Amino acid sequence: MHIAMIGTGYVGLVSGACFADFGHQVTCVDKDEGKIAALRRGEIPIFEPGLDTLVATNVKAGRLNFTTDLAAPVAEADAVFIAVGTPSRRGDGHADLSYVYAAAREIAAAIKGFSVVVTKSTVPVGTGDEVERIIRETNPAADAAVASNPEFLREGAAIRDFKFPDRIVIGTEDERARKVLGDIYRPLSLNQGPLMFTARRTAELIKYAANAFLATKITFINEIADLSEKVGANVQEVARGIGLDNRIGTKFLHAGPGFGGSCFPKDTRALVKIALDHDVQLRIVEAVLAVNDNRKRAMARKVSNATGGSLRGKTVAVLGLTFKPDTDDMREAPSIPLVTGLLDMGAKVRAHDPVGMEAARRELPEIEYCDDPYVCARGADAMVVVTEWAQYRALDLERLKSELAHPVVVDLRNVYRPEDMATYGFTYESVGRPAEPRS
Repeated sequence: MHIAMIGTGYVGLVSGACFADFGHQVTCVDKDEGKIAALRRGEIPIFEPGLDTLVATNVKAGRLNFTTDLAAPVAEADAVFIAVGTPSRRGDGHADLSYVYAAAREIAAAIKGFSVVVTKSTVPVGTGDEVERIIRETNPAADAAVASNPEFLREGAAIRDFKFPDRIVIGTEDERARKVLGDIYRPLSLNQGPLMFTARRTAELIKYAANAFLATKITFINEIADLSEKVGANVQEVARGIGLDNRIGTKFLHAGPGFGGSCFPKDTRALVKIALDHDVQLRIVEAVLAVNDNRKRAMARKVSNATGGSLRGKTVAVLGLTFKPDTDDMREAPSIPLVTGLLDMGAKVRAHDPVGMEAARRELPEIEYCDDPYVCARGADAMVVVTEWAQYRALDLERLKSELAHPVVVDLRNVYRPEDMATYGFTYESVGRPAEPRS
């Protein structure tokens, strides 16, 4: 199959490379000439484990290529995937669909013969209807079916998620589109990838509902963590105790500083706006957003309390800046409001992250960056673990204590065991666990 992937951001690049690895002929299109030139040189603009090798392998095999020219690949494509950004619109929280609609107009003008136009971007319910209207208006002769195929990729595990999906949701009632998309995903049949066909609007809502539900699970366990601290319970054991109930499940029950990233904050806000536009109030989702926003800022107060109630003139070492490990994504990362809060309280902040410091400098230019976690901790009055990178789990605790001016560690990801920290003489605070280890 011939596939045109419009957009070489996270979703477009991962999807395009994986489709090419299935054996399809894929052309990724982007208006950014610099990005396309870099991709042709084998330079990957995002950090995703295994993506550089996957791209290089399929470029070498002739199945994957990159261009700024949309017309030629669209003209010969069996399917055109729209994978452009849908950021929150400034001022009202709605998804900004200007890139989606601009792509639809260009696609409409370039279509030759039958093609399926697929929205891969996360879009509000009804966007497919508007994309279809734009195509008909721009080119009444275009023979196209518009479908929805939302992505469910986790940053840091995207390639495996694409190749071994929980489900593949395809929103279309057009039989020709069903066949084309069924053929595109047929290589996954060996892995028994469950193909789920729905109406287009249903597929669009599934994506938002999924992200809102997962965001709710995270926020729920974070509030239980706050209660656990007050009553002397251990939130990790609470999470395990409820997660072993298969109606609840163990995933997304890890207490921490709040959710971030490119999807959950943006999509939950957009879902609330979609509901309000249809005279529906999603009170649970609204509460999730409010609690999460407040929590991120409250983490700075947690650090302040651990250091005696004042950060004025003190140095804080921050380990981990990206919103999760195995990515360089800083979008809505909890580290941003945390660091801002620390600075507002008068602290000097030094930070380390294995891959995210270049992106972090654009968000947090006023702090010092260190290439080594021990250098970051050297002379600091407290250390805060914000992102649970694997290398932070293996730090030499004795050396770490010797580097710190005061052995205060605030662990916002529960990376360490309280009993180990007590053995090494740290003043240790975590999330939702007793301050003192059990005897």
